[in-house]
Amino acid sequence: MEAVSGRGWRFSREHPQYNPDDPKEELMSLLYKDFRDRLFAQVLRLTNNDRQWTEDVVQETFIRAWQHSDDLNREPGMLRGWLLTVARRIVIDGWRNRSVRPREVELESPDTAETSDETDRTLAAMVVADALRHLDHKHQSVVFETYFAGRTVREAAIILGLPEGTVKSRLYNAMRTLRRALGELGSR
Repeated sequence: MEAVSGRGWRFSREHPQYNPDDPKEELMSLLYKDFRDRLFAQVLRLTNNDRQWTEDVVQETFIRAWQHSDDLNREPGMLRGWLLTVARRIVIDGWRNRSVRPREVELESPDTAETSDETDRTLAAMVVADALRHLDHKHQSVVFETYFAGRTVREAAIILGLPEGTVKSRLYNAMRTLRRALGELGSR
């Protein structure tokens, strides 16, 4: 198997492998472990709690740290300051870009507005109905009573003539089976 090395990764025809001996990779692991949570919290405040934008900013900050890893001062206080400064500048650039972008306006004519249809809701119902078929009758009845009829575990136990613990365990097992079935259906 032919392999090519580069930037801390060893590439083969099958997949890249992490090279822990590369100082860049070691630094990035340290930065991520020691600074990611604090950096995320700081940036989250700067982005007005926009979690997606915050994730993007933190990721871009770490990419820039990786690109400049040879030049970075390895002292923790200096690294933290560098990361926060870079992240702040990325956020400022983002705010500037947003302010330059044309404002979005509402449609004035309802004739051109998109009408909602029930396609998504119908499709979701079909997927859930298909997943429910993976359950046996005793699990289906527990799911129906608690989720579809909106009853508590106690009420479902009385209606089904079962102990509450049995209803809870069947419900747990049914939900686990449904999650697995929905995951399989979603991957098709």
